[in-house]
Amino acid sequence: MPRSSSQTTLSLDLASESRQVKGFTSTRWTITDLSPGDAGPWVLRLQLFLTERAAYRFNLEAGTPRLFVRAGESGATPCPSAITASQDVAAAWLDGEQQVLEVAMPLAVQAWIEAYLARHGEAPDEGRKKKRKGAGRAREQTA
Repeated sequence: MPRSSSQTTLSLDLASESRQVKGFTSTRWTITDLSPGDAGPWVLRLQLFLTERAAYRFNLEAGTPRLFVRAGESGATPCPSAITASQDVAAAWLDGEQQVLEVAMPLAVQAWIEAYLARHGEAPDEGRKKKRKGAGRAREQTA
């Protein structure tokens, strides 16, 4: 798998499936092949970022870890342009009305991300910070 400590190249292929729902035909796109290297019709670079370590850990601990592919505007024919292992990044793409396809993360990619997390440490758990008493509230003024 051609990769560095924080990035790797993945190839993927897409397929469409037409479905009839209540008299309307819709097309559903899926990722049919995901493999290391640059041999497929679509080649994307998976880049890992220190700021996303908590999201990577959350994804790896899920029942089936996923990779998410930004594939252009919603409703258009997909044109993959980015890939991430962070559900937070994928959610931001969806908020921007981008089409996001997902696929099961290969074991080799899972192991690579685990090694990245081991090398760079886990992200600190931010949790909820306690506010100072009275913070964010208008102060009472005494006359």
